[in-house]
Amino acid sequence: MKQTEVLVIGAGPSGSIAAAQLIKEGIQVTVIEKTKFPRFVIGESLLPRCMDILESVDLIESIKNKGFQEKFGAKFIMGDDSCDFNFSEQYTKGWDWTWQVPRADFDKALIDEVEGRGAEVLYESTVENVEFLEDEVITTFSHEGKSEQISSKYVIDGSGYGRVLPRLLDLEEASDMPARSAFFTHIKDENRGDGADQNRIQVLVIEPETWFWMIPFSNGVTSVGFVGDLPEVDVENPREFFQNMLEEHEYLKDRFGKCDFVFDPKLITAYSISVSRFYGDRYVLTGNSTEFLDPVFSSGVTFALESALKAAELVAKELRGEEANWETDYVNYIQTGVDVFRSYVNNWYDGTLHSIFFAKDIKQTIKEQICSVLAGYVWDKSNPYVKRHGSAPKTLAKVINYNF
Repeated sequence: MKQTEVLVIGAGPSGSIAAAQLIKEGIQVTVIEKTKFPRFVIGESLLPRCMDILESVDLIESIKNKGFQEKFGAKFIMGDDSCDFNFSEQYTKGWDWTWQVPRADFDKALIDEVEGRGAEVLYESTVENVEFLEDEVITTFSHEGKSEQISSKYVIDGSGYGRVLPRLLDLEEASDMPARSAFFTHIKDENRGDGADQNRIQVLVIEPETWFWMIPFSNGVTSVGFVGDLPEVDVENPREFFQNMLEEHEYLKDRFGKCDFVFDPKLITAYSISVSRFYGDRYVLTGNSTEFLDPVFSSGVTFALESALKAAELVAKELRGEEANWETDYVNYIQTGVDVFRSYVNNWYDGTLHSIFFAKDIKQTIKEQICSVLAGYVWDKSNPYVKRHGSAPKTLAKVINYNF
């Protein structure tokens, strides 16, 4: 039977960050990954807060060398109106740029670096069972057609949408977010042109609850997708259906109408997920294994990295024989950030943020405070739009409407 100190399930960003931190603390790590890398996944527009985490585990330089598209902000478009948020103008002190990444390349760069530092990575391995014994955790998995077992002291689940432990331990719980859909592809962006639009995500409001993303990559490809209350998609003819959706909107037709798709458009429905608990005896859930809200503000990878780092730090404390306060330092901490983004996601779909973003005259200080939220600095309670996330945006929207 294989032996390791900590078993990490999933080699995506969450698993890589957890493994990198554990190795940094001198702990032996084995990573089990169901697929073979590189593999496709969405969540391609990072937030500046991600850079703090990558820096803390010494991964910034290795990722810089990959030449990913730098991202300096976000642009929101509705009809003839637009609103720019530049991360250099945010309220919270932090990184003022990040990357836009094809996740297949980004994820592989992370796990390759972690493997080079000493982690054992077992690809094409599927977890079948986890048994918590008195002195060890026995994980049974299939690898190359054979059933194998590995003994560990702790298990970190960074399996994302695979949700390995939530399924095996019956932790899955319905999200309180409405069931929405995402329909997306990559397009060879021949009409992109030069200028600032390469260095930011663009979000086009189509209808109050439907929007479209554009995420340019450095390789000339742009990730594009419709999100929200979508019509019933013709899954038998996804390219034709996606093309027809593009041609319904003049801006999208002009930009992408005659460009080639890299792959058939994919559909994800009811993507919001949750769990009944984040941790238990010798296990912890990280990233999308815990909760996923919505892609509108690109918060998924941020929470994957943030939760992985916090979880690995606390696991390391326990393995050193120190007391780890999981409720305060993990659950409450992560939930605080999730709750801020949950408010902003809800305010996006109910139109509150549309009123704010596309208003003619917003005070620069307020815009900077909101920009910090969009940059992922959702734990900075000196920011009133973080501290009062449930009420501040709605109050501002009412004032704006009154002024109109």
